[in-house]
Amino acid sequence: MMQDTSAARIFFSAIEPSADAHCAALIRQLRLSLPGASISGIGGPKMAAAGCRLLADVSSRGQVGLGSLAQVLYFRRLLGQIRDAIQANRPDVVVVCDSPSFNWHVAACAKGLGIRTIFYVAPQLWAWGQWRIGKLRRLCDLLCCILPFEQEWFEQRGVPAIFVGHPMLETLEDIRANAKSYQDLRSCGPRIALMPGSRASEIMPLWPAMQQVATRIARAYPKALFTVVAVNDRWQAWLKANQIGQVRYDYSIDTVYKTAKASDLALVASGSATLEVAAGGCPMVVMYKANRIAWHLVGRWLVKTRYFSLVNLLAGRPVVREFVPYFSSPEPIAQHVLSLLADRAGLERVSRELVDLVLPLCQRKASLEVCKVLLEGLGRSQALLAR
Repeated sequence: MMQDTSAARIFFSAIEPSADAHCAALIRQLRLSLPGASISGIGGPKMAAAGCRLLADVSSRGQVGLGSLAQVLYFRRLLGQIRDAIQANRPDVVVVCDSPSFNWHVAACAKGLGIRTIFYVAPQLWAWGQWRIGKLRRLCDLLCCILPFEQEWFEQRGVPAIFVGHPMLETLEDIRANAKSYQDLRSCGPRIALMPGSRASEIMPLWPAMQQVATRIARAYPKALFTVVAVNDRWQAWLKANQIGQVRYDYSIDTVYKTAKASDLALVASGSATLEVAAGGCPMVVMYKANRIAWHLVGRWLVKTRYFSLVNLLAGRPVVREFVPYFSSPEPIAQHVLSLLADRAGLERVSRELVDLVLPLCQRKASLEVCKVLLEGLGRSQALLAR
């Protein structure tokens, strides 16, 4: 058991911007308890600002995915660098956050060297890919789950797991006041949020469709206001450059929750952003475009869940409408949105249901819970958290 806090060595692997934010919050918490710890890894600017020595800044590459040859070659080289760094520095623990297509290789490097490995954000094997559970058991010493039903699901399959809360929601104030009233919807015009996602595979196909739906809304509600939420500056520039039609959009960056609080309805890419939108008390329509042939040949046989959006999964029923996947015309989506806007009482009911649904997730601070896990694994007393 180590006694000198300066001797602790922790390596992080975070590919996507959301993982960069999650790990940055965890690193800040660790710095309060272990100010002299050596923290290194791969990630993005938020981790660097929190005090992580970056081997590589990969946050922008993580949004593109691993599909292109250039990406595959880059991440293959990076994996070699990570293996060398882990072997040279021998961290006490390796924390991998999300992005299983890459991070499982990082975990394998760590386990091959006998290093404890923590998974922060569980791979969604409960939705698809359940055949990989054996591999996860071999690679993972502890799985930090961010959805409440995940702990039991993984433990039943032999994976040590703990529910830590959702990192996207840990900084929110009391959200009970976010339930909305729609008294002035017709006279003032609806405030509509467009949230096309954070990955290229989401943004590029969804942005034209969301604009087509916005055009239909603007025709029915000339006073409607539209806000587009981009994940970063680069994607905001892309969205503006690919704007079509005559609708005027306001743009913001990384403001999912803030925009949801100020909006009457949101069009949202399927993913974790739906939880932030729900916390904002904002009724939503969840979208994801897929290739019709690929879906019917492969996709629908792989996916094991009844619902796709996290809010419906948590509720166990369809609180919000999912167009996941949709294949061609966004016209049915536009018709559904217009029917929602015409039902003020229905919008108010859904707003209350969404707030009540995610309220329990806001009552745990994920970064603090994972910090406790790491301190225990490092042989540190949790009393250090009081520093």
